Amino acid sequence: MNILLIGSGGREHALAWKMAASPLVTKLWCAPGNAGIAKEAECVALDVTDHAAAIAFCKVNKVDLVVVGPEAPLAAGIIDDLTSAGIKAFGPSKAASQLESSKGFTKDICKAYGIPTAAYERFRNGEDAKAYIRKRGAPIVVKADGLAAGKGVVVAMTLDEALAAVDALFNAPGAEAVIEEFMEGEEASFFVLCDGEHALPLAAAQDHKRVFDGDTGPNTGGMGAYSPAPVFTDEVRARTMSEIILPTLRAMKERGMPYKGVLFAGLMITRDGPKLIEYNARFGDPETQVLMMRLMSDLVPALLASVEGQLAHFDLRWYPDSALTVVMAAKGYPGDYVKGTPIDGLDEAATIDGVEIFHAGTKADGSRILANGGRVLNVTAMGKTVTEAQRRAYQAIDRLRWPGGFCRRDIGWQAIARERSTRA
Repeated sequence: MNILLIGSGGREHALAWKMAASPLVTKLWCAPGNAGIAKEAECVALDVTDHAAAIAFCKVNKVDLVVVGPEAPLAAGIIDDLTSAGIKAFGPSKAASQLESSKGFTKDICKAYGIPTAAYERFRNGEDAKAYIRKRGAPIVVKADGLAAGKGVVVAMTLDEALAAVDALFNAPGAEAVIEEFMEGEEASFFVLCDGEHALPLAAAQDHKRVFDGDTGPNTGGMGAYSPAPVFTDEVRARTMSEIILPTLRAMKERGMPYKGVLFAGLMITRDGPKLIEYNARFGDPETQVLMMRLMSDLVPALLASVEGQLAHFDLRWYPDSALTVVMAAKGYPGDYVKGTPIDGLDEAATIDGVEIFHAGTKADGSRILANGGRVLNVTAMGKTVTEAQRRAYQAIDRLRWPGGFCRRDIGWQAIARERSTRA
């Protein structure tokens, strides 16, 4: 098979790494890719916002399957255009992508189909939103109703913080907000493949959104993750499927926009059970990195089954071991940061047993690897336990020589605390 992967981040490197290992794959391209992906696929300078150019590339190169990584091309309808041109493409349609591109759309689905989630209201006016917040009080959650690269959410612990978040959000023309109740519990990320009607559970993970140790500082696109998620028990998984995932698929089918692709449910595991925080219409980043490490089966047939509506009797096998990834970011992230700083020691770091280094924001300059983004590397390790996986990941990080970068040193702390309490 000839496959075109769209994207340039750590998620796409992990997907490329996994797909390149498939005996079904004859040729793998990535547009635009990065310095790490270039070791797994041929990177091409294809403007994927130009759907006609993407279609032409697929036809000239006899591409059998397109796999879309990031959310923006999905929201722009690239799957619809590829499919209309007779090209198989993995991912949801533009209409189905509203599960991510519009938080209000998803909340309305939840209300109509009784899917457990936080109580909410939608606002197109900042003063109305602030009046509602003053009435409800804090803590409260302020969300931008649209794509925000994982950073459009403010969990406001004080009234002043919530009001400031509303002011910042409505500075942009045409802004809309979703204001939600604050849910208490532990977060988890759960992934399923969908074919419009059926759902194939993948695995759960937990990530760390805050930029600094101790889960402090501003939210980011993710500073690390681990899988499996101890909080996501078999009981929680069963309830998530029956109360959240399957009703969502039924809702989307009944509304004439069947959901195909991967569905990423951000969950809060509360005392009353799992509740939906939000959906993403694509693989998570950095959760994909740990999922691909743990996936024993070939990924490519599963992606095809999703596209072709054949997931009903499909299954996947997973390694029982834990995987953990640590994001190395450019100093200053998630604020202003410097590009172009050199990264040394990558080959040495990758010699640690069980370690893979997925590139996120990098570019090649001759034989040198340079930082080219905010989140730059995903140092990922396997281990019998989260403790072991964490130890290996930080051993690899300590072999890197990159003064321009930083990372959290406590990724996986919740799971490690559980492991220690179990041994005590």
